[in-house]
Amino acid sequence: METTRHLLTPESLKVLAHPLRVKLLGELRLAGPATATQLAAKIGESSGTTSYHLRQLAAADFVVEDTERGNARDRWWKAAQDSTQLNADDWLDSPSMRPAFQTYMTAVIQGNMDRAWKWLQVWSDASKKWRDSATFSDARLSLSAAELLQLNEDIEKLIESRRREPKRGDKSVTIQWQSFPLDDIA
Repeated sequence: METTRHLLTPESLKVLAHPLRVKLLGELRLAGPATATQLAAKIGESSGTTSYHLRQLAAADFVVEDTERGNARDRWWKAAQDSTQLNADDWLDSPSMRPAFQTYMTAVIQGNMDRAWKWLQVWSDASKKWRDSATFSDARLSLSAAELLQLNEDIEKLIESRRREPKRGDKSVTIQWQSFPLDDIA
């Protein structure tokens, strides 16, 4: 199963650099196609607001209309790609891009934290096999920048090697990890 990615450009980052847009795109990627009204109910916004932001995402090719589901009354949307890739080194030297980068990354991190928090709220009600298989953990290593890069690439390859079509008994799973030098924030 091959994944598709939207490589962020300065222009597309400026479109995506809005917390609600990051949330809408995330919902479409995680839960699948939906209408602006359905998304509004799920995230606590008005359908007018979600509709506006979906159109902005569509103009930047993050989402597309799901013509198989839509009709004259209901417009369905779906994510145009499976993930977003950020190669900040290509353009981060521009001071005018830093606010968009900060806004986008803050929304991504907040979304990850929100999903982890929601799992924690239902963890005790989940079956033992799912409680035992989930984890909140961290590790501290001593690595060079090249070794950290290789570790991240190895993790990406491992995740890709597990990608397949859903089978009976599966659940959709999120994999989250962060890696950065502690010395720079201590």
